[in-house]
Amino acid sequence: MREVRIRDTLSGELVKLEPREPGKVGIYACGPTVYSRIHVGNARPYVVFMLLRRFLRRLGYEVKLVINVTDVNDKIYDAARAAGVPSAEHAAEMIRLYEEDTNRLGLGRPDAEPRATETMPEIIELIGELIAKGHAYESGGDVYFRVRSFPEYGKLSNRDPADMDQGEEAGSASLKEDPLDFALWKAHKEGEDTKWDSPWGPGRPGWHIECSAMAEALLGADFEIHGGGSDLVFPHHENEVAQSEAARGVPLARIWMHNGMIRVADEKMSKSVGNIFQLAEALDRYGPQPVVAYLISGHYRQPLEFSERALDEAKARVERIRNFLRAPAQDGAGEEDEFVAARREAFLDALADDFNTPKAFAALFELIGEANKRPLAGARAAVADLLPLLGLEALLEEDEEVDPEAERLLAERERARAERDFERADRIRDELIARGYEVRDSADGPRLVRR
Repeated sequence: MREVRIRDTLSGELVKLEPREPGKVGIYACGPTVYSRIHVGNARPYVVFMLLRRFLRRLGYEVKLVINVTDVNDKIYDAARAAGVPSAEHAAEMIRLYEEDTNRLGLGRPDAEPRATETMPEIIELIGELIAKGHAYESGGDVYFRVRSFPEYGKLSNRDPADMDQGEEAGSASLKEDPLDFALWKAHKEGEDTKWDSPWGPGRPGWHIECSAMAEALLGADFEIHGGGSDLVFPHHENEVAQSEAARGVPLARIWMHNGMIRVADEKMSKSVGNIFQLAEALDRYGPQPVVAYLISGHYRQPLEFSERALDEAKARVERIRNFLRAPAQDGAGEEDEFVAARREAFLDALADDFNTPKAFAALFELIGEANKRPLAGARAAVADLLPLLGLEALLEEDEEVDPEAERLLAERERARAERDFERADRIRDELIARGYEVRDSADGPRLVRR
């Protein structure tokens, strides 16, 4: 089996993927907090880890991908209150839109999509274990993790604990033994319309403990890959590392894999900053294949600049692939050409080496470029074989049947051209464009292609 290496945030090194059980890989990626519709930045980890799953399955691994949904959170309470609806109703609607938008990417669904509200028994049990081992304490109905009880705290983010700010999930400072401590359980407060019973009184979990419990419940401890955006390294993933290891005595995950942020004018795309471009809007404007191609156009670990130019460039790359597939077959006779085989191996090697999608794209376009110059045995078949690993298999589908009115207009346009009535021919071309078609010339004459 081909060796796969991934950059591990914890060690800072490229490490070999070594499954806990031979041939099996568990992946947990942090999904959205559903207080509003997701933006393009939220979609990047979804695309990266859905495609990583495809690649590992291609290599023969049995892969289980878990992407959670955080459906109870202060931001959800605030958004629901502003909308004048119950928080559970607001979260359910945002989940529906999240699934609708990500379905449009054409990548399928994760193997499991747990919700925090459905994992309360596991969350409460994990908190209880931390209390029993002296790593957590109850105070005023809240429960806090004792950061200084875990000597390795800070090892993921390489920060000095004294310089750390736990942010919005910190809890009430007056109830904590130490300002560094973070909330595992929050007592119910006025204005919160959901609560769960616990040994420490009614309330709800903190954000960090939710993911530790969901990941462990579905993948067990010491699973292979924990992923998410680089903005989650601290405090979210740092706290997951601490609370899971403190409770279980083993690492939560073997590899921590973080994707870079989508940036707009050097700022992270985020709802709080207000510089968001919704995924639904991008899909409406550009279509799923260009959006997917854009999201993997840079190496997953690096920030990715967002602009209309970047999406236009992705659209052009997709169109280049589409044109190659639509062109008359250039495959030569006989066994697969050595150049084709070499480009295929280069493509797979790129994905095995820290999931380098830009390098994989480069190998694909080297193959397409050479096949456009000369017949290459197996070229089209190789492209068709590799496209699903980039989430672009929809380009292989035959064009849908052209509607009869468009066919009639094409014939009328050709008559106008034959009569040298180019003004009328141009008007008909514009009408075809308005109907969603463009005219392509081929060896067999003009044909209609969906725009």
